[in-house]
Amino acid sequence: MPARILYVDDEDDIREIAQMSLELEPDFEVRSCSSGMQALADAAEWQPDLILLDVMMPDMDGPETLKRLAESGPTASIPVVFITARTQTHEVERYLAMGAVGVIAKPFDPLALAGEVKNLLALSRR
Repeated sequence: MPARILYVDDEDDIREIAQMSLELEPDFEVRSCSSGMQALADAAEWQPDLILLDVMMPDMDGPETLKRLAESGPTASIPVVFITARTQTHEVERYLAMGAVGVIAKPFDPLALAGEVKNLLALSRR
């Protein structure tokens, strides 16, 4: 059964590239959405195996979205990976302390993204 990956980013072009990159991996079923609010609804309904979440989004940013996912029964156990340009050590440590299982740096390498996600998914399942 393919792993379900939900990609959340407010930038259309980045979302499109990420979705195409992830769909190159035959073991992934990929959906994407453009906001934290949409992510909460999609995650509850679709139950992805992993959520890739942009940190900087209008209205509800990544950390707030993660907090709300963690507080909601149906989505509390879904692992979240932040995708961000802010990857200094103290920032990464802060994201992990919030409960993220990993951080992928932006801009990401489209050819390497599926492999990175596969590794993080394996880690999160341990």
